[in-house]
Amino acid sequence: MKIDLTDTTASKINKALVKARRAIGTPAVGMVLTLVIVTDEENAYDALKAAGDASREHPSRTLLVIKRVSRSPRDRTQSRLDAEVRVGADAGTGETVVLRLYGEVSEHAQSVVLPLLLPDAPVVVWWPVNAPIDPANDPLGALAQRRVTDTYAAEQPVRELSARAGTYTPGDTDLSWTRITPWRSMLAAALDQVVCEVKAVEVEGEEFNPSCELLAMWLADRLDVPVQRSLSSGPGLTAVRLDTDCGPIVLDRADGSLATLSIEGQPDRAVALKRRETSELIAEELRRLDPDDTYASALRFGVEKLHASAPARPTETGKAAQDEPAKGEAAETPAKGEAAETPVEDSAEAKEATAGEPVKKAAAK
Repeated sequence: MKIDLTDTTASKINKALVKARRAIGTPAVGMVLTLVIVTDEENAYDALKAAGDASREHPSRTLLVIKRVSRSPRDRTQSRLDAEVRVGADAGTGETVVLRLYGEVSEHAQSVVLPLLLPDAPVVVWWPVNAPIDPANDPLGALAQRRVTDTYAAEQPVRELSARAGTYTPGDTDLSWTRITPWRSMLAAALDQVVCEVKAVEVEGEEFNPSCELLAMWLADRLDVPVQRSLSSGPGLTAVRLDTDCGPIVLDRADGSLATLSIEGQPDRAVALKRRETSELIAEELRRLDPDDTYASALRFGVEKLHASAPARPTETGKAAQDEPAKGEAAETPAKGEAAETPVEDSAEAKEATAGEPVKKAAAK
């Protein structure tokens, strides 16, 4: 059942909800939370469809907030609220209210949403696109116990992660983090099967995919080992390689659907790691409304720290191998050009200038 309301108020919308429930024969309110979706017209359909599918697991009142852009200064001074109330088969297992805000009222969306929240029920706010940098201080975000963003939809996802780390508040979460839940579970299960020490990690995936960065930061934070971020053509995450003292552990997903888990001394196993739909991601986030401390710890590890240490960390184990060619090159230097005239002193000075303190000791001897 659908009821269209033009130039309306929150009070009239509440009355329409009661009328619609009575009309379909379900006067009782059996919803467990209020889901507020803040988006634009372009992404409204996909977001509403995902929320409707998720409502089968979490019956909720969904408030879709669309801030319409006024084209002229005169329109911006005129406030108007249009609403569409959906109940029954048109709203999944809950209720849906589509709110279109025009003019000045679009700057005060919280005053429209507040009277429509379910009493004594948790509130979740989701921004599919154009999320604020500090969701907790957003007027709508301040109403919620849980605030869901998606850095994958940002123009510069990696930079967005850095901004999120600086403004993180308990209750914030990211669908880019939710996407790697199966990967984290599979890697944790793989490490539980062996008694080995992890020495280094490599995470392979698309260049501008924040899920790859978050997985790399999580591994670096939890294992306290060097983590290298390498690039592939995707889709999404493609492989994670753990270098352990018992041999490599590799989780490889080349096609975005079926992955192969390889552990030294064990047969390869095929595991399902398909790329999940948005409705599945939202349903997972609605299962828990408490702060995600693991996400907070991984986020605060920092993209800058990960990228700054990535070139140096993986090569630390091969430092001795890299030093050998340098010594060989230094030994060949006296045989070329003017260095051959003073083989002892000049070669020692050259080594002292390039190799540092170890060569100073050799020259002193």
